[in-house]
Amino acid sequence: MVDYVRQLPGHEAGLGQGSRAASRLRLDLPLLALLLALTGYGLVVLYSAADGDTGAVLRQARYFVLGFLVMLIAAQVPLVRYQRWSPWVYLGGLFLLFGVMFFGVGAKGAQRWLDLGGFRFQPSEIMKLLVPMTVAWYLADRVLPPRLPYLLVCFGLIVLPAALILQQPDLGTALLIAASGLFVVFMAGMGWRYIFGALALALASAWPMWTFVLKDYQRQRILTLLNPESDKLGAGWNIIQSKTAIGSGGWSGKGWLEGTQSHLDFLPESHTDFIIAVLAEEFGLRGVVLLLALYLLILLRGFWIGLNAQSTYGRILAGSLTLTFFVYIFVNMGMVSGLLPVVGVPLPLVSAGGTSVVTLLAGFGLLMAVAAEQRVIGQ
Repeated sequence: MVDYVRQLPGHEAGLGQGSRAASRLRLDLPLLALLLALTGYGLVVLYSAADGDTGAVLRQARYFVLGFLVMLIAAQVPLVRYQRWSPWVYLGGLFLLFGVMFFGVGAKGAQRWLDLGGFRFQPSEIMKLLVPMTVAWYLADRVLPPRLPYLLVCFGLIVLPAALILQQPDLGTALLIAASGLFVVFMAGMGWRYIFGALALALASAWPMWTFVLKDYQRQRILTLLNPESDKLGAGWNIIQSKTAIGSGGWSGKGWLEGTQSHLDFLPESHTDFIIAVLAEEFGLRGVVLLLALYLLILLRGFWIGLNAQSTYGRILAGSLTLTFFVYIFVNMGMVSGLLPVVGVPLPLVSAGGTSVVTLLAGFGLLMAVAAEQRVIGQ
């Protein structure tokens, strides 16, 4: 399949000094400004969620600095190199996942980390980038929309890492990785008959999944979603306290550092998975609206980059990364508000975390590489 090229005459005309510098660094200024605003907002909320622990905030700030450095480096790499390297780094990611099975470090009943001389990281996080990159690489030079044989290969590329991560066990990350790969296929123009067929297959597999795949605690999460009041002091405690915190904030909130649910230790995991409940309690609905506005602008910028990309690989990769970022937001907010089961998905660039922050910002570096390709061809 031959890609067409959009010409962008006069792109450099009228650019300011800052814009020219950003162009030389292959940075997308609107996206960078939005990410800086989001991470700054996240640090403010984290300070309260961590009960004023400056050490936690400084640690998260270091992760942000590292993440932005990784994003800057990722933006410098020409997109054609990402396309060429995709299958090889995918194989490297699978090797790391197999390494977790045999040499992984466990915590809280899960074996998800590798410890390299005191540095611990989670290989499943990097697969959130490697899977869409590799599926996009496979489809980029083929006739689109993809035919059934191509779809089966894509399915294999997606299922293998998802199955390895499911064994850790980490159902939430496995589903997110599967979604990131499926979004590539969707962006490549997969026919509706395949989409409806996949939905029918998913419905048909619900009972076998429930009976043979899901573990007891995962089944309990689904049952708790349906009726959290059935075990108020046990499985339902987290979601009940989260909904209480969100509802008590009202429009304007109780004030920064004044949240009772989090500071009196009613709200579990207040600085990680349930951090938006802290934000809603202390900043109210207007604070949540501000956060949603930042997320919406980032999503719109990501889609704009994808729509204006110069290659098939860039278009479907940018679209899938943006949709995956949306799923992060939707799943976290859905589980905290009681609309989805609790699956341990952090609120992107707001919840405390290390590997997830660096991976997310690396993904935005890929988006900037796509945008830089557009600027180079337009010159």
